[in-house]
Amino acid sequence: MSLNQLLVATDLSSSSLHAVDRGFLIASKGGVKYAVLHALGLDVLAPLREYLGADASTVSQRISDAMRAELTRILEDPSRNLGVCAHLELVAATAATSVPNYADAIDADLILVGAHGKGFLQRFLLGSTVSRLLRTSKRPLLVVKEPCRASYRRILVAVDFSLASVRAIQMAKEVSADADLILLHVFDVRFEGKLRIAGVSDDVIHRYRIEARERALKQLYNTAKAAEVSIADYEAVVRHGDANRRILTEEETRDCDLIVMGKHGTNFAEELLLGSVTMQVLAESRSDVLVVVD
Repeated sequence: MSLNQLLVATDLSSSSLHAVDRGFLIASKGGVKYAVLHALGLDVLAPLREYLGADASTVSQRISDAMRAELTRILEDPSRNLGVCAHLELVAATAATSVPNYADAIDADLILVGAHGKGFLQRFLLGSTVSRLLRTSKRPLLVVKEPCRASYRRILVAVDFSLASVRAIQMAKEVSADADLILLHVFDVRFEGKLRIAGVSDDVIHRYRIEARERALKQLYNTAKAAEVSIADYEAVVRHGDANRRILTEEETRDCDLIVMGKHGTNFAEELLLGSVTMQVLAESRSDVLVVVD
């Protein structure tokens, strides 16, 4: 896996400009092509056409010209573009439809979007551009929460031994080749609660946990090998417990600035209703989150 084409979606909010800056930094490291998309959403003027009359098209053009001028100024600013030439694309439609369509048109290897401050969980539930991309796209999505000050220095990859986990490890190396890489697997012991109810001793359950951990560690090494990452280039961590809480705890205690996770398939609507680990980490983590779909 290699990055050839980045796509950043921006609405000129501060968080989406963080994504623009992160895209410039990633593109500057490997000669990656870089496209920036702004969705004008001019269809919102439709209800006003009866009032604007013949001026409706003029108003639309003025909006388009003003946004193009502002975005051009931002993208040509040498203090932020790091020498990378970005292609600017403005579309009349809304972001929810234009981002995935344009990503397909240019065959983007990675889509970057900004997370709009607090209340991120609510925005997912109400249907944001991010949730639509996670629901419909097979392309990796980097949700940028923090200002871009430097390359990622410590990346936590949540590994569940799926094909998405292999791709997640590979993508982590692509976005920041020199970062410290921590591969985390969180496990539980099947039927542990029922075993306790049945009176099975803590010693026996503890042995089950040790065996489960050893199996998981072996699988973790095999997954890293499948991703073609040398054992010297990562730290393997296996924890017992709730996956969401363990991921967030490791993020905090190890001071990670990026979490990378896999998501299975595209039926994200079910995950929203049931409360997936991906969903919870996106909502609660402080660092950027990269989601890779298998």
